[in-house]
Amino acid sequence: MVSVISLGGSIIAPDTGGRSFAVDGAFLQEFAALLERLLDEEPARTFIIVTGGGALARQYQNAYYQCCGADGTDSAKKAESADWIGVMATRLNAELVKALFPRRCVQPVVTDPTAVDAFTGRVLVAAGWKPGFSSDNDAVLLARRFGAKTVINLSNIERVMTADPKKDPAAQPLDEVSWADFRRMVGESWSPGANLPFDPVASREAAENGIRVICAAGRNLPNLADILQGRPFIGTTIGTEFGA
Repeated sequence: MVSVISLGGSIIAPDTGGRSFAVDGAFLQEFAALLERLLDEEPARTFIIVTGGGALARQYQNAYYQCCGADGTDSAKKAESADWIGVMATRLNAELVKALFPRRCVQPVVTDPTAVDAFTGRVLVAAGWKPGFSSDNDAVLLARRFGAKTVINLSNIERVMTADPKKDPAAQPLDEVSWADFRRMVGESWSPGANLPFDPVASREAAENGIRVICAAGRNLPNLADILQGRPFIGTTIGTEFGA
């Protein structure tokens, strides 16, 4: 059984206010302990963990725009440069997460989800690939490659909302939503540093390949255990229609 987890950078190194962020080592230890326990209890289970960039990526991208925003480079080139900066942030986070599983993760961090054929340990860690989408898309590509029907997307939101609650006080949480409705909510295009429940490009890829996504609060580890073990959980299931 392959379980694919898209681990948001906002969970690995959350914003601490203003321009600062801090790596949450205590959470990462607890996260690794949960996965280690499940690996011990379930010999057939493997994990693919794909790391996001989060605050680290956004702060470097903001610095790039501040330093180079008026240098005459066209907007498409700027977006590509900012995207590459975000990709590198995901890779730093991935190296840290890989180090949490010295016995289980024996291969290098995957940076091209189309180039990995198998993994020999029981944990595979992946990061961003290239500009044009977020690491969510890499998680979907790896799920497709290894036959996983669900991607668990862990971020700093508990459920997908009907609208941005910062802009619409009437926004309501969703337990389930179809891919068609979700894609209408998030649009079709990706922009570097975008803060969406799930990347629009990844959403299209998941919808086309019959992969569901569960969005849940990353810090709620008992809830993650419920998701992984097929028990009722708090979160939003997107697509295929709906339960596992």
